[in-house]
Amino acid sequence: MRTHGARLLLRAGLLTLLALGATFLLDPYRNYQLATATGVFVAVAGLTLLVGLTGQLSLGHAVLMAAGGYGYALTATRVESAIEGTPVADGAGGWLLPLLAGVAGALATAGLLGLLLGLAAARLRGPYLAGLTLALVIALPSVASTVPGLAGEQGVRAPFVPVPDALAALIATEQWHAWLAIIVAACAVTPLVALRAGRAGLRMRAVHDDETAARLAGVDPGRVKAGAFVLSSLAAGLGGVVLAIVTQQVSPGAYGLGFSLLLVVAAVVGGLGSLGGAALGAVLVTLLPWVVDQATTALPADLGHRLAGNLEIALFGVVVIVVTVLRPGGLADLFPGRKHAPEQVPST
Repeated sequence: MRTHGARLLLRAGLLTLLALGATFLLDPYRNYQLATATGVFVAVAGLTLLVGLTGQLSLGHAVLMAAGGYGYALTATRVESAIEGTPVADGAGGWLLPLLAGVAGALATAGLLGLLLGLAAARLRGPYLAGLTLALVIALPSVASTVPGLAGEQGVRAPFVPVPDALAALIATEQWHAWLAIIVAACAVTPLVALRAGRAGLRMRAVHDDETAARLAGVDPGRVKAGAFVLSSLAAGLGGVVLAIVTQQVSPGAYGLGFSLLLVVAAVVGGLGSLGGAALGAVLVTLLPWVVDQATTALPADLGHRLAGNLEIALFGVVVIVVTVLRPGGLADLFPGRKHAPEQVPST
């Protein structure tokens, strides 16, 4: 067991170093896209384990990302204001303390919301849980306008995280933010990999396959479902942290119903239960709108205006249909090393 853990940490460390090194091959805008895709990947990684291993369908993971983003922005801003004018603000502590406090605030906010949803998920099934999470996404703009401090549709500002002085001559701001996104992803996804391969993963699969049999085997389905929802919420919250760092803004418009459904599309296209597939799905939902935008700008202005916003939705639908027909297990099935059978999509 210790050997397996050490091997996992070694592999995670090597992949992280490889990803950090790859940022030197990208220009600033590509590093911005990489950081954005990494934030989406962190959220999709938690979602794909939730749906694939426990069968709990969440259509509202964008709300959990927003909770993490708001928690990060509000906490980091408050700490930044508290240390302003003190000797701590002049050094690395000026950005590191708000960053760490913001991450803690994001985990607390997303974890608390995930716990409440997890307790509901322990009692709800199929369309009822999906409907509950869907209602949260729809209610997010109203909540942001009602709750003091969330600043309504305008949203709140997230503190800028500058490049450390020691790296200022080596990398640009976009590359630094990509580094932060990669480090956050490594810290979020590595525990999910260990969980998926360990006893917790077996309990989740047992509950997904047959709750009665799992209960007879000594597994508490309610506790397993609630725990899985909390873990998935923490991952979504960290994804919200990454997007808050990259965009320096958190607003309800960035976490609407369309974005929440794209997270589900990324999990399904990548392969439910597969973390590698989650990475492929996150890249797809991040880059496809940009590719469509580049293609429509080359068209006549009238035609491009008509296609804007509609063509990418149609393409996402085509991609989901093609992948589910040709590769029911998702894009992760393209790699021969995948050992697990494709998970079933929970019925609604």
